[in-house]
Amino acid sequence: MVKKLIISMSLLVAPLASQVQAGTYHFVFAGPGVAGDIELTYGAATDAKYADAFVLTGISGVFSYSDGVVNIVDAAVGPLVATQHDTPDPTNLLAPDNFSRFAVASGLPPTNNGTLSYTNLIWPGGSPQTASDYAFHGGILDIYGLLFEIGGGMYVNLWSNGVLPGSNRVDYGVAVVTRAEALGYIGGVSAVPEPGSFVLLGMAMMAALGGRRATSARRR
Repeated sequence: MVKKLIISMSLLVAPLASQVQAGTYHFVFAGPGVAGDIELTYGAATDAKYADAFVLTGISGVFSYSDGVVNIVDAAVGPLVATQHDTPDPTNLLAPDNFSRFAVASGLPPTNNGTLSYTNLIWPGGSPQTASDYAFHGGILDIYGLLFEIGGGMYVNLWSNGVLPGSNRVDYGVAVVTRAEALGYIGGVSAVPEPGSFVLLGMAMMAALGGRRATSARRR
């Protein structure tokens, strides 16, 4: 297990399809300097270790990110980066079979050992604890999350931090990277109160840019 910066991530989600064996999930999220409106698709296949974790088969939508240096506006989302079924750290007995690593040459926290981790799984009933040394959990993604391309050699890692102490909602995190470097993390996000247009999310994103901050927390 290694650590990675966590960002407190607000999100909006549409109800899951009633047929959990296959379906789509509309997922809208926003934070200071970041916003996304994506649709996830999944089939009947599940993680070999967790029968309630469905393997994502596709992703689409738009993603925006701005930190004053890097500015991405309504980038097309997808495709997903293929899972590699890498071996997690020996002490991490809870990692899903889909556990995978993505190498980034520079800019990640030292405890990441130069990689991001991801599983490309969706948890219709909410994710359980999936990292032996990280107890927080919940949300449609696990602590490793999903990894997708946005063009221009850039990738986005989106994951769940779970329900953190003192909170009654699931927090999500985002990292934007290339294979050469980590472009940054964004934190300090307020919940968007109810489903609305992507314009509203963009306004929230830009309004919160002044409050951009990064806080240290756990990742494997």
